[in-house]
Order: sequence, then C-alpha cells, then structure tokens
Amino acid sequence: MDRAATGHDLPQAEGRRVATGRPPRARPVRDRATESVISVAISLSVVLLMGIVLVLLMRSGALKAGPALAAVLFGFFLASTGMAPDIREFLDSLADSISGISF
Repeated sequence: MDRAATGHDLPQAEGRRVATGRPPRARPVRDRATESVISVAISLSVVLLMGIVLVLLMRSGALKAGPALAAVLFGFFLASTGMAPDIREFLDSLADSISGISF
C-alpha cells in the first residue's frame, strides 16, 4: 500500500514534521519600542527577584554578608564586560521561549 494513501507521510516543513489541517502558529509582531519596554520590565523583575533571594538567604543564615556582597559586586562588574550583551541576549531569548509556552 502507498504511504501517501495511508496518511503516514506528513508534509515536511524546515526539516520537521507538521500536522496537516492546522497552520503553523505565527509569532506576534513587535516593534523596537515594545521590545525595549519588555526587556526593561524583565530586567527589573529579575533584579528584584534576585534581591529578594539574596535577602532571604541572608536572613536564613544560608548566606553571610561577605559572600552576598561578593555576588552583588560580581554581577555589577560582569555587567560592564563584553559578555553583558551575550548574557542579555540569552536571557531575552529564554524569556521569549517561556512566554511562548501555551498550556
């Protein structure tokens, strides 16, 4: 029996199999201003979250003030290196991937 006749042969799109009858999901189109606002909002959220984590670790006794200060200074100086754009790009792509998950 022919594979096309049995329905076992799905069309190929960019090297992956896609289900028939349903168009591929398009990503929403955003302009640069929206991208920068989202990036700033995510950055502030991450900074706030990391600050809360550091305070909780210090209050629980799991992290002393010296290592916490070293972690803060490491982040501060890392932000001024040439790796900062790569790190920001990775975190932005991670945030885009997480926001693209639908339940």
